[in-house]
Amino acid sequence: MPNISVELESMEHIEKITSPQIMGILNATPDSFYTKGNGYSAKDLLSKAIQMVMEGATILDIGGMSTRPGAIEISKDEELARVIPVIKLLAKELPSIQISVDTYRSQVALEAIHNGASIINDISGAQFDEAILIIAANNRARYICMHTQNKPNNMQLNPSYKDVVNDLLLYFEERIALCHQKGLHDVILDVGFGFGKTIDHNFRLLAQMHQFTQFGLPILAGISRKSMVSKVVGSNTANALNGTTALHMIALQQGANILRVHDVKEAKECIMLFEKLKENTN
Repeated sequence: MPNISVELESMEHIEKITSPQIMGILNATPDSFYTKGNGYSAKDLLSKAIQMVMEGATILDIGGMSTRPGAIEISKDEELARVIPVIKLLAKELPSIQISVDTYRSQVALEAIHNGASIINDISGAQFDEAILIIAANNRARYICMHTQNKPNNMQLNPSYKDVVNDLLLYFEERIALCHQKGLHDVILDVGFGFGKTIDHNFRLLAQMHQFTQFGLPILAGISRKSMVSKVVGSNTANALNGTTALHMIALQQGANILRVHDVKEAKECIMLFEKLKENTN
């Protein structure tokens, strides 16, 4: 196991996550791996967002470029055209909800923040555009640092690691140090299930996710309806809710602080049961 030597800075100005939170997924894309672009206009997504909030979501994650395996990269202008109208509308109609922008481009992140987003969800951990860390730091935005091996169009071709858990521990040690160097301390970690990983890599990371709590930072689990569920149970994305919920409970037991989900009601129920179990554990 690597020696984790990142010095954690003062976190007094950072809002602590005291109980598990739900991040609702809103894809402003025509090629999402699950929603397939059904109703991705700003008006459509507002209606879905309101339902998610009513069911228990406290964060809404807006993505304008699909990052499913094999996805083709779109232009910055097209990504902006998809996400900014949605973020503007959500910020106006749901002012108490935290809005996250799912992007790895610094310019998209900056425009999103200027229009109401307060969280940057970067699948690359600033591997693709390091300036995104400065954008987050200068605007006091919370930053989700995820791990991926390569870009979405080729990340699943032949993912390999010496040891996936130790390799990611070293990755986050380096990424957190870089965040601190840029003046960014409000960081959330995401191991990146399905991003440059085999099914066995995913389950190894889930089983050992508690190891990533040693950094003293919140952990996000993005498992919802992914192939790590459907391929194991012999189902498909549309029928992967039951398996998703089962893995959400394991993620919570392993230290996850945020569940990024398509199905908020079921995730909320999972959290309620998890918290009742915790009350009666000791």
